[in-house]
Amino acid sequence: MEIIIKEARPADIDQMLPLLAQLFAIEQDFEFNPGVQTRGLRLMLDGCGKHRTVKVAWMNDTIVGMCTAQTRISTAQGNISAVVEDLVVDREYRNKGIASLLLSAIEGWAVSKGIKSISLLADKDNHKGLDFYTKKAWKRTALVCLVKSVGQDPM
Repeated sequence: MEIIIKEARPADIDQMLPLLAQLFAIEQDFEFNPGVQTRGLRLMLDGCGKHRTVKVAWMNDTIVGMCTAQTRISTAQGNISAVVEDLVVDREYRNKGIASLLLSAIEGWAVSKGIKSISLLADKDNHKGLDFYTKKAWKRTALVCLVKSVGQDPM
C-alpha cells in the first residue's frame, strides 16, 4: 500500500468532492453542495499557491484523502500563520496513517513559507477527530469561532 501525497490540481476536484461530502456529513454547520464546494476548490487551486495549498493523498490511482491550508496574518503572534481546513480521509482508508501524512505535508508547506503557527477548526462533536489532533500535539484554545454571512452567498 503506497500512499503518495501531492499538490492537488483542478483535474482532481471530481475525486475530492466525495471526500468533502463525507466531511460535511459529520459537521453540524455545513451542508454539502457540489456546486459550492467545486467553486471553493477552484478558488483554492487558482493562482500561484503562495498563500494556500491543497494536498491530496493518492493510493492506487485514487484520491483517498485531502487537506487544505491558507495563510493569514496574526497580530497576536506578529507573524504569518495558517489555517487548516478540510482534513478528511475516505472512511474506507482511515487508520492507515493517511491523515498524519497529509498534516505532515501541510506542516512542511508551512515551514517552507516561514509560517510559525497553524490553527484549525474542528466540529466540537467530532470526538475521533479531536482525539487525533490531541495525539498529534495540537492544543485547544479558549477561542470560539463565530461566523457571519455577508453579501449574497449566505451559509
